[in-house]
Order: sequence, then C-alpha cells, then structure tokens
Amino acid sequence: MRDRLRPVWCDHLSILRGKYLPQEKIGSGATRFAQPCFAVHYDKDLIVDAPGTACLEGLPDMELRWDAHDIRPGWEPGVHMVTGDLYDRHGALIPIAGRAALKNAIAGWAVHGLTPKVGIELEAFAFTRAEDGSLQPYDVPGGHVYGGGPFNDPLGFIDAIWEVAEAAGFKLELVTTEYDTPQYEFTLAFDEALAAVDDIVLFRQLAREVAFRKGVILSFLPKPLFDRGGSGMHVNLSFADKAGNNALSSGNTGGIAGLTELGQGCVSGWMKHHKAMAALTAPSVNSYARLQPASMSGYWCNWGEDHRGVTTRVSGEGGKKARLEHRMADASANPYAAVAAVLQAARLGYENRYDLPAAETQDCFMGQTAAFGVAESLGAALDDLEADTAMVAAMGAEYCAHHIHMKRVEVEKTKDMTPEQARDFAIWFV
Repeated sequence: MRDRLRPVWCDHLSILRGKYLPQEKIGSGATRFAQPCFAVHYDKDLIVDAPGTACLEGLPDMELRWDAHDIRPGWEPGVHMVTGDLYDRHGALIPIAGRAALKNAIAGWAVHGLTPKVGIELEAFAFTRAEDGSLQPYDVPGGHVYGGGPFNDPLGFIDAIWEVAEAAGFKLELVTTEYDTPQYEFTLAFDEALAAVDDIVLFRQLAREVAFRKGVILSFLPKPLFDRGGSGMHVNLSFADKAGNNALSSGNTGGIAGLTELGQGCVSGWMKHHKAMAALTAPSVNSYARLQPASMSGYWCNWGEDHRGVTTRVSGEGGKKARLEHRMADASANPYAAVAAVLQAARLGYENRYDLPAAETQDCFMGQTAAFGVAESLGAALDDLEADTAMVAAMGAEYCAHHIHMKRVEVEKTKDMTPEQARDFAIWFV
C-alpha cells in the first residue's frame, strides 16, 4: 500500500475531523473542508444560524493549511499525520477555531517577552461493549490507584498505546491508574504551548483508536460514571523568558514563597475570571456533574500550595520545575481553546495587577477559604462568560459568540434529558 496523509483539525466539540489524501498530495500543504462543520452538534444537527460558520452564505469551503515540516509519523500503517490552521474563502484565519484562539493567546504573552510552556494531564474511563451494545465499565479485578500490570489492565491496552505512541514520536511522561477504576491518566512532556496542545490532541485520538482495536472504548467525558469521580484535563503552565529561564520562580525556592510577580499575577487572573473560565474550559452539560464542591475538580475559586482540593495548585518545586496547575478544564473542551482561556485569564491578571486573595488553608471537603464556586449548570456558566467583558474581549468576540451560541443549543437539546441521557448525548465523541 502506498503512503497516505491524514490531515486533521479539532472542532468546537473537541472532535478530531480530517480526511485521507493519497501519497502524491502529502506535500501539498492544504486541503478543504466545509466551514459549516463548526455548526454541527453531537447529534449531527446543523445549526444554520451559528455565528462565524457562513451557513447562511452558501455553506462554503474553508482551507486547512500546514507546513511540510509539521508532517509527522502516524499510528496507522503507511499513514502520516498533520494538523494546521483553518482559513476562510477570503484567506483570513477563522477566528472561531480553537487553534487560532490559542495562537492569539500566545502572541499576547510574546509582547511581554515570555513563551508559555504547557503540560497537560488527561484522564479517561475505560469501557467495553456489553452484549446489548451498551457500554459497561472495563472489568479490572484488583484495580487500584497508581496500579500497573494485568490486575489494572487485563487486555494490555495501555502497553499498546505506549508502544504506538513512542513509535509515532510522542513523549509520554507517565501513564497510571486513577483513584476510581477503571480510570487512567495520560501525561505528555512539557513543551511550548502550541506544540504541546498539538501533541495532546493527536495523542488523545491515538489512544482512543489503539484502545478500540483492543476492544476498549476510552471516554474522556468529564463524568461518564455518576457513582465515581470525574475526569479532568489539567493544564500545567510555566513561562520561559528571553534567556530561556523559568520565569515563574525566583531561584530554586518552590511553592508560594518562590512565586515571582508573574506567577502571582497569573493566579490573580484565574481567581478574578474564575466563573467565566468555566464556560470555556468545562463547556458541556456533563461538565457540571463533575464540577461540584469537595470533588477536587476546580469548583472553588481558590488556590494553594501542593493542594489537590484547589482549582489552582502551586507546585512545591522551584527553579526549572516551577509550574502552576489549573485543574478546572475537561476534555469536552477543545484543548486549544481551553489552554487559550487559561493563558488569557492569566495575562489579564498579570497586566492588570488584580488583588490576590489569600491562599486556601482548609481542606475543601468540610470547609473552604474560597467565597464562591462556579455556576451549577452550563447555561449559568455561559451567563457568567457573557457578563465578563474583559474575558470575552481577550478570547475574541467572534470566538465567544460562536461558542456561546452552540453551547446554548446544547443546553436546549438536553434540558428534558436525564443526566444519563445528557451523558450519552456526547459520550461516543469525547
């Protein structure tokens, strides 16, 4: 079989869309898709009045463009992978695309001579198909947190993912089991923000496809099992200054004591824009089954040092390893857009010198220092985003108009559903 190219892009629903091109087109650098893909929902319903989608302007094409040096090994035999940026028929970058939002956020930090670096932790539950075709939790007798071997993965799908990922050039930091079984965590190496998110988007698809061939369905949905914990997409952040040093830390001092003015500003931005960030980083109806008090999920507007009960966790490590961890996002968000929201809120805090509230001193189970949490539903979270004009301006008015419109459609579609039905609305796609 001749080699093929699989150009892909991540849409507003966090679904990877793409096509296969023959070998002679591998170096072409562009291919076309229908721009109204941005107007399609999980149920494949076309929302013709969605802003920025050109549905009412003839449903035109858009073009995915990439550089030849961005083509990388894939995980299917003879198939190369690439992603890139989306342009409309007039040659303008499409502002409602998550990758465009992230590039805009990175540019905002470049003004300050800083390069954002990101490491993402992905959590997922594993399922198999029951005889009636429904999903059932993967049977892991003896499974436990920080486990390995056949008791935690009888079919060996994790080993298969690791081997395929390494062959495709991905740099994994770790794979482990989480507190609730059958839940797993995947962490890739720190990198500059765009490269890191490109990797996590492609790796997540690799993991789902390799697992599927082993008879396992991986779901990155925030709350697929209501009797167990949720799954997050934690964003770990640091910055390189012009000399290549970690700008979050003063010397080798870790934790809160070692935070620079930059780090304090980032945290203050996340506290100030906490409610608006929820609509961008946890943007599904199912997200709000995960975002609950005492759930270690990013519900409370709080921060602390080496504390898993807060939304913003300051690492106890200093020097080159200093980092901030924002724990609100989940994988129903487009990862580019989620990281963009984290970066933009942090930039607003750094530039505007917001007051920084006191760090969390309580346990987040029975009590908390934080005065408030996120909204109780996606609809209310969208209200919070609309009310936060600074955050809307930072993310881009066009991006937010499209996002809010499509997510209000999701609220309407699921309003008469049970929690289980609302979960199943998206579970095969996330």
